[in-house]
Amino acid sequence: MFPKKNLPRWIIILIDLFISAFSLAIAYLIRFDIKADDAQWRLELGIVKYSIIVFFAVRLIVFFSFGIQKGIVRHTSTSDFKRLFLATTTSSVIFVILGIVRYNWIDNYYLFPSSIIVIEYVFCFFFLAVSRFIVKLLYLESVKSSSEQQLVLIYGAGVSGLIAKRIIEKDVRINLKVFGFLDDNNRISGNRIEGVEVFHTSKLEEILQKNKIHQVIIAIQNLDPEKRSCIVEKCIDAGVEVKKVPNPKSWINGAFTTNQIAQVNIEDLLGRTPIVLNQEKLADGLKDQVVLVTGAAGSIGSGIVRQVLEYRPKLVVLLDQAESAMYDLEFELNQLKDIPPFEIVIGDICNEERMELLFDTFKPSWVFHAAAYKHVPMMELNPSEAVRNNVKGTKILVDLSNKKAVHKFVMISTDKAVNPTNVMGASKRIAEIIAQAANNGQTQFITTRFGNVLGSNGSVIPLFKRQIEQGGPITVTDERITRYFMTIPEACQLVLEAGIMGSGGEIYVFDMGKSVRIVDLAKKMIQLSGLELGKDIEIRFSGLRPGEKLYEELLNDAENVQETHHPKILIASEREVDEKVYDKIERLLNAVGKTDNLSLVQMMKEVVPEFISNNSEYSVLDKK
Repeated sequence: MFPKKNLPRWIIILIDLFISAFSLAIAYLIRFDIKADDAQWRLELGIVKYSIIVFFAVRLIVFFSFGIQKGIVRHTSTSDFKRLFLATTTSSVIFVILGIVRYNWIDNYYLFPSSIIVIEYVFCFFFLAVSRFIVKLLYLESVKSSSEQQLVLIYGAGVSGLIAKRIIEKDVRINLKVFGFLDDNNRISGNRIEGVEVFHTSKLEEILQKNKIHQVIIAIQNLDPEKRSCIVEKCIDAGVEVKKVPNPKSWINGAFTTNQIAQVNIEDLLGRTPIVLNQEKLADGLKDQVVLVTGAAGSIGSGIVRQVLEYRPKLVVLLDQAESAMYDLEFELNQLKDIPPFEIVIGDICNEERMELLFDTFKPSWVFHAAAYKHVPMMELNPSEAVRNNVKGTKILVDLSNKKAVHKFVMISTDKAVNPTNVMGASKRIAEIIAQAANNGQTQFITTRFGNVLGSNGSVIPLFKRQIEQGGPITVTDERITRYFMTIPEACQLVLEAGIMGSGGEIYVFDMGKSVRIVDLAKKMIQLSGLELGKDIEIRFSGLRPGEKLYEELLNDAENVQETHHPKILIASEREVDEKVYDKIERLLNAVGKTDNLSLVQMMKEVVPEFISNNSEYSVLDKK
């Protein structure tokens, strides 16, 4: 067991001087092949008796100058070895210089023979370095063997994996031991890297079954999402914790700390291969253009802003009424280097005069409309605000876009607009109708429709995270409920791609793969947090909320789809809309703030006949 206190520096310097003297003695023994007679030894002693004093003086001064005694031996690092090398080299060079001075100007003798200096230099550096390495090794072993070590598998035997291994072995605060590497490369499987065996990824399940692996650390940075999901699923099934090495952008001086090795998120598990954008068309379409993004402070809006800025527009106008969120986004963008200019505008899309002034001032050629109320239960309680913001606000922007000859208007819709069962979904469907109907002028109106976005405002993921942090329970509305999920980058990429592809009037939908049971999502989030369902945290079913349905749809029964050049992006065929619908929309907008909720929702149902309320007080309107 190592003492808690560090050795005084003067003891370390004495030990280093002893090692230097020992190295000098070995150098003389090697020079004379340990066979020199007494006369030869007396001759050498007469020559070097004054040199010894100079030897110790030079070593002491140089060692102090380079501060080699300041490093804590048990924590010796590469920089400490570098200082040792420079100190021993410098002192040996000084011996050579002093020897030349003595020979030419004092007594025609060198300070030490050249061979002695070389041999002593090699042995001195070797012993100084090895002594420190041995102390460090013994310390690490003593600390980490004080309790049973937990075994770790590192997925990825590349640079990140090697750095992760070294950092784990170096950190005495954690009692982890690297059991092995996992890698997809057949050529290195079965070999050893720095004493640790490399296993092929196909043996993961076998390794987890036969060994008490505590955690698997994913060290591959650009891992295929499907492969990552597969690895995580296998670890979850085996009850093994999964973590990941941080992005190299957050590394300091080419390394990271064990504190930065983070838990794998549910987003990592659900993520799919990202959409490949048509970079050239995007660059041509957005370069030197003025782009307006409404709802810019939201999760989707801010994601669109970040991606649009990469294509060097002339100006990006960020519009939102959420002052605090806009402040945070502005601060984030100001930290970025070499980005196009942007303008922050605080405003309400329902303020027609304010919006017209904005269009006249900035003259946008592209509008990405992400501003909307999205919370289903909230809008069920406040249908007038859903209509005012989602319908009236959209109509004001649509009319201004046509009036001011905007080139393209891209509207962000939702799968809840398909066969809506709630006020929010119905309001978005009416907004879709308005945008499609306006596509007869100079402006091209395009709609994108997708499901739930992981990590977005209103997503179930942040709610579950908060509930887990608070110790539970996690609340799920119904055991059968399912949802489609996509990541924020995916959603924003879809919007950009649709904007480039569209010529006006289309509704683009995203092939979101399989829907996910929310209860399964909750269980995986519990496991990823290192907790045990039923023991550490519970899941409770609260029942469907007003307006909520068990599953979402991306297409209406009356809609068909056409394929596009991208396999994951489809076009919903445009449905015929009765001309009388537009008069009904006008009456609906005129009724906002002037009629009760029940009457307003009744008018929404007249505009959207497929709007059938579910688990809501407005269900009585469907029985007439």
